[in-house]
Amino acid sequence: MAINRTPVLKRCRHLGIDPIVLGYTKESKKQLLQPKKHRSNESEYGRQLREKQKAKFIYGVLEKQFRGYYNKARRMKGVTGENLMTILESRLDNVVFRLGFARTRKEARQTVTHGHITVNGRRVDIPSYRVKAGDLVAVAPKAKDLLVIKSALISNERIQVPAWLEVDIEKLQGSVISLPTRDQIDMDIQEQLIVELYSK
Repeated sequence: MAINRTPVLKRCRHLGIDPIVLGYTKESKKQLLQPKKHRSNESEYGRQLREKQKAKFIYGVLEKQFRGYYNKARRMKGVTGENLMTILESRLDNVVFRLGFARTRKEARQTVTHGHITVNGRRVDIPSYRVKAGDLVAVAPKAKDLLVIKSALISNERIQVPAWLEVDIEKLQGSVISLPTRDQIDMDIQEQLIVELYSK
């Protein structure tokens, strides 16, 4: 499987992303870099490509899978770009991160892969699994005492859970109230540029 080994903070600076979006805070051991300012004469194609790279990087998705998400979003009812953002947000690894059970999406992906997360009482070890409205996402009973989970809860105690999710920290579980709408997704991504790029 292809892995992007570019340092996270370097990628954040190149794409103009605040590292906090990925779960990296000022307490990180590495020094945070200032977002790179893009030249005003950047081409339209350059802007479209950068938005796609930004979305792929934030959600940890490679090109083939991202293209598949776009095709799925295009076939759905509604606005393609908004559908794409909803699909990305409803990935299980993102939901685990949003609920505060992991400090970063990368950590959430690893937590899911290792079988530490259940959906509706069943263990799910596929990070790209898409949750549905009404699903109950929880930390597996055997994983509740893991240091990585406890550390994440301490780090994320001040982070606000989005309105489309509801969390019970004591039970280490969260409910998917509904799938997110675009105005509930706090990502600085111009998804319309991605649609334009793929539409060419």
